[in-house]
Amino acid sequence: GPRMPLFSVPKEVAVGTAMLGVAFATGMLAGERRPPATLKLMVGSIIGKSSPLWQYILDHSLREHPILKKLRLITADHPWGRMMVSCDEAQLMANLVKLIKAKKVIEIGVFTGYNALNMALVLPDNGRVIACDINEDYVKIGKPLWKEAGVDHKIDLRIKPAIQTLDELLASGEAETFDFAFIDADKESYNEYYEKCLRLIRKGGIIAIDNVLWSGRVLKPRKDDLETQSIHHLNEKLLRDTRVSISMLPMGDGVTLAFKL
Repeated sequence: GPRMPLFSVPKEVAVGTAMLGVAFATGMLAGERRPPATLKLMVGSIIGKSSPLWQYILDHSLREHPILKKLRLITADHPWGRMMVSCDEAQLMANLVKLIKAKKVIEIGVFTGYNALNMALVLPDNGRVIACDINEDYVKIGKPLWKEAGVDHKIDLRIKPAIQTLDELLASGEAETFDFAFIDADKESYNEYYEKCLRLIRKGGIIAIDNVLWSGRVLKPRKDDLETQSIHHLNEKLLRDTRVSISMLPMGDGVTLAFKL
């Protein structure tokens, strides 16, 4: 159909304005595939994506590179478009990467590569994003745009289970050499991703963990809901983890920033 103006349809996820980091099919990103039946689209952000206040936030804070916007709109047309990280959250990740002068970044769960592109754009020319995913079909959507933006040389795509890539990085002596990690993949592996990233990240580095509010399901995790249980257990663990300082932000579907001490 015809392209819509950037912020004209706050109620629709179709233009990706408020995709809200809902990686509800994230089992398909860096872990095991999940059937579409397990998908539930979030009805609104913490504020509510149909809220004029939400629209105001986007209108007055989003500075989106033209190629990022292009990739977001292409991704929005994809049947799994709602898996994309929210644009305002991706912007915060890029700002943090820039703030700590990061050179080495890990991303677990790439999808079409919007967030990888966002971070690569702010990395120095010799900077690298180790981008972990198991599905090359989705990534193929973003790869030409990485090249168009002139940053494809900064993105090292590893198509294999993320645990394997993290173990390889540790085995090759790269512990405590990374500056930033973004975790947004299969929820049942979250704790393992976190522990391995914590070993790979330097002191003063940041681990961002997405979907920590999981559409509010963390408030009352069902015993048979292993994804929600996993997120909830990690949230409880992070509260008491003396290896990091944390902030849990009500942005998108919830994101926790863990600063390694």
